[in-house]
Amino acid sequence: MNNEKTGILIKRLRQERGMTQKQVADRLHVSDRAVSKWERGCGSPDVSLLRGLAAVLDVDVQSILAGELNPNDTDGGNMKRMRFYRCPTCGNVLTSTSEAEPSCCGRSLKPLEARAAEGEHGLAIEEVEDEYYVVMDHPMTKSHHIAFVACATDERIMLVRMYPEQGAQARFPRMPRGVWYACCTEHGLFELRGMQQGRYARKGI
Repeated sequence: MNNEKTGILIKRLRQERGMTQKQVADRLHVSDRAVSKWERGCGSPDVSLLRGLAAVLDVDVQSILAGELNPNDTDGGNMKRMRFYRCPTCGNVLTSTSEAEPSCCGRSLKPLEARAAEGEHGLAIEEVEDEYYVVMDHPMTKSHHIAFVACATDERIMLVRMYPEQGAQARFPRMPRGVWYACCTEHGLFELRGMQQGRYARKGI
């Protein structure tokens, strides 16, 4: 940790939120002199205070340690660049269209790496009137099942959660051509892009 850089960032974030040093100090149960010391680069927050300080300033702990914010490159929020994160503890699913550092159940989550959808992880997609009917030939047991199926277009995403003992099937409204995803609790994320053909990709999808 560079005390000077961290101090400058703490001061900047505090002022952006219209807070005084005393208000920050009161939230952390320290003296305002301690906050002043941090901002002048004459010391650094104790490790035990970092999580609380990050919450007060509405940033992540890593930004405080680095003494800087790292904004993402502008990508227009293209949904086809969607990143998926799944908590291995509770199964919670999070998404982002750019770099992120999400966490759940005390764990830092890494984006799931997508592989081509094939075999038992392939998606059979049929047009039924104004909907897409998606079916997968995949086990749906408690320890091994499809957690979700999703479709992402340029401007939106639709995700359907799935649960053990239910069929691996779902209905989606008709949308512009997009990228299809399926997440297996044991083998990770799989994707079907563009006009990919084969047993599990029907023409026109």
